[in-house]
Amino acid sequence: MTYTTAIFYFFAAILVFAGLRVITARNPVHAALYLVLAFFTASALWMLLEAEFLAIVLVLVYVGAVMVLFLFVVMMLDINLDKLREGFWDYLPLAGFVAVLLVIEMALILGGRHFGLEVMGTPAPHPADYSNTRELGRLLYTDYVYAFELAAVILLVAIVAAIALTLRRRPNRKVIDPAWQVRQKRAGRVYLVNLKPQKPAAKSEDDE
Repeated sequence: MTYTTAIFYFFAAILVFAGLRVITARNPVHAALYLVLAFFTASALWMLLEAEFLAIVLVLVYVGAVMVLFLFVVMMLDINLDKLREGFWDYLPLAGFVAVLLVIEMALILGGRHFGLEVMGTPAPHPADYSNTRELGRLLYTDYVYAFELAAVILLVAIVAAIALTLRRRPNRKVIDPAWQVRQKRAGRVYLVNLKPQKPAAKSEDDE
């Protein structure tokens, strides 16, 4: 076993352990932290494959933005953990069936002739001026341009659907019409009153 292979198995073991703890941890904050550990180890595996851009994006976008948002939401919400645990074991047979099915599918895929160390070995070292960012962009906008555009459309539909599902019409809420505000003139909104100056009344002796 080479030095690179040993490092790969080390990070792979940590990644599998972190993934298991994400779904088995009782505390949602602990599950989110284990997911952060999984992202870091996955980025280390990307570095071994000389995909530095994907590794940095995984850390910056998911760990630095998405997971921080998840942690804030989980910590600010008053989550009843006892209620979440109710009926957990009722879904164990279905979850076990799905897990076994996924393991069989991964074994069939990785054990085929298109995968394996003989077919997909360690990538050849690239020169110093090699840019995997440029190569990734070239593949996205040439060979996989239709799949890339389709994924963008699906994400846009998901955003619109999320907004439509969470939109609630409240009867007592105040609605502002910007067009109506722009059409307003000063004469219709401001009324000037001309007040005549008045002298203060002189004090009499009785008031003193």
